Amino acid sequence: MTTKIWFVTCIVFACGSLSAQTNVWQPSPGHTQLPIWPGAAPDAHAQLVRGPEYVTNVLSPGGVSWIAACNVALPTMTVYSPKGKNTGVGVVVLPGGGYNCLAIDLEGTETCDWLTSRGITAVLLKYRVPLKKAGAYGESLLALEDAQRTVGLLRFHAVEWHIDPHKIGVIGFSAGGHMVAAVSTHFDKRSYPAVDVADKESCRPDFAIACYPGHLWNEDKGFVLNPNVPVTGNTPPTFLLQAEDDHVDNVNQSLVYYIALKNAGVPVEMHLYAQGGHAFGLRPSKFPITEWPQMVEKWLGTIRMTSE
Repeated sequence: MTTKIWFVTCIVFACGSLSAQTNVWQPSPGHTQLPIWPGAAPDAHAQLVRGPEYVTNVLSPGGVSWIAACNVALPTMTVYSPKGKNTGVGVVVLPGGGYNCLAIDLEGTETCDWLTSRGITAVLLKYRVPLKKAGAYGESLLALEDAQRTVGLLRFHAVEWHIDPHKIGVIGFSAGGHMVAAVSTHFDKRSYPAVDVADKESCRPDFAIACYPGHLWNEDKGFVLNPNVPVTGNTPPTFLLQAEDDHVDNVNQSLVYYIALKNAGVPVEMHLYAQGGHAFGLRPSKFPITEWPQMVEKWLGTIRMTSE
């Protein structure tokens, strides 16, 4: 089956099977949620799903309300096309949630709305959670497979979706920020056997944006980068963002990754703010950190992804 025929089949499959489940996350009208795998997703045994997928409202200790997508066993992507001028840039959006759930609105759809308002195609990845934490890359193996697959699909469908195949990036938050680092350092070889011609495309992002990332530093081992994110000179240009009063993911998560990128000669820009906490997404606040999207927009111009 060709990939294009498979995509048409997936549209029917997605609309049928997902609509039959009443308590799963659904995109807003006008957007179609598509499975990223043509059959069963690889390494399903590494998942800790205990029941059907569902969504629930969460209120964080800081008073932030968000929607969590839980028990995601069928990874999907939803394409959000630019509003107005199209810059040709495409971005895979990776919500956080500690690899236990996904902050699907706070760090997902709200990010897509911002990107599309700036002429950027956003692809929201609903990757598999929760995950077992075991093995060499246990904290995120399935999520890494899903992210690699989605970056490749974006490049494979670049013409169809009006994207420049050389301007495809990733943005992620918290655990999704860790996944940004993972897919930025694991692209020479896929973490799964190729399933179709789309997997022949490169899964290396052209740029990466990691917001308050986790899983990059182990405080028990000193100021040392997680060895599962092997930075090289071919790691894509990276933007790092974090608040120094983040009590969920210590600011050393960003610092240790920044030092590794800098030492490898990778173009990297880091923005640290005194206040902001964790999981603030794009929600406005009284702190200067709330202006970070404008910093990203300027940075995309400096690395020649967009016009400044």
